[in-house]
Amino acid sequence: MNQRIADRINILGSFCGKRDIPCLTQAKLKKKYGFPQADVMVLFGGSVLCGGDVLAHGMKNNIAKKYVIVGGAGHTTQTLREQVHKEIPEIVTEGLPEAEVFAQYIKYKYDLKPDLLECQSTNCGNNITNLLELLLDNGISFNSIILTQDATMQYRMEAGMRKYVSDKITIINYAAYQAEVIVRNSQLVFKDSIKGIWEMERYISLLMGEIPRLSDDPEGYGPKGRAYIAHVTIPDTVQSAFSDLKNEYGNLIRKANPAYAT
Repeated sequence: MNQRIADRINILGSFCGKRDIPCLTQAKLKKKYGFPQADVMVLFGGSVLCGGDVLAHGMKNNIAKKYVIVGGAGHTTQTLREQVHKEIPEIVTEGLPEAEVFAQYIKYKYDLKPDLLECQSTNCGNNITNLLELLLDNGISFNSIILTQDATMQYRMEAGMRKYVSDKITIINYAAYQAEVIVRNSQLVFKDSIKGIWEMERYISLLMGEIPRLSDDPEGYGPKGRAYIAHVTIPDTVQSAFSDLKNEYGNLIRKANPAYAT
C-alpha cells in the first residue's frame, strides 16, 4: 500500500514540478530554444531554501540578462524565514518579506545580488501581476522568462503567467527541486536530500491542493472557474492519482487562506 501511495505522490510531483530543461546552462537553453540567455529569470518566494541555490546557480551561469526575486508574505513565508536563519544564523529574517530573505541568503552565501525585488505580493496570482508591473516600471521588456518556484506550485505559476502574456513569450519552467518519494522501513521518505524540503505531510498537502486549483472547472482557478490562471489540461493519470490519494489524504487538501487573498 505504501509503495502505491508513493507512486501516486510522485505522479503529482512530476506533473506539478515542471522543468523544461535538465539544468540551467546556456548550452541547454541554446539546444532547446535557440538562444543561450533568457531575458529574465525569476525566483518566487514560495520556494523552500534550495530555490536560492538554484537562482545563484543560474546567475553564475549567466542564464539570463536580468534577475528578480518576488515575494512578500504568504502561507510559506515563516517556514522560509526559519530555514534561512537556521542555515545562516547571522541573517535575521524575522518580519522580512520572502524576496528580502532570499536576497540576503544569496548575498551571504554567494556574494550575488538580483537586479530587482518585489516585496508586496501575497499569493501566486499577484506574484505574477506585481512582477509584470515591476518589470514594466523599470523598462524591462522580455521575450523569454525563466520561472523558478517551489516544485509543488511550479505549474500554477506558469499558468498564471500564461494568463497575462502573449503566446509569443517563451516561458521556461525550472522548478526549485525534483523530489521522489520512496518507501523505507515502511515509511514514506524522500529518496534524496533536498535543502529545506517540507515535512512529508506538508509536501503531500501542497501537492493535493494544487490539482483542484489547476482544474479548469467551476471550483478551480482556470477560465471556467475563478479565472486566476490560463487553462491547464490535467492528464487522466494525474487525475486518477489524485483521486486515489484522496482516499488516504483527503483531509490534507490545502485550502486557500483568505488572509493572503488579493
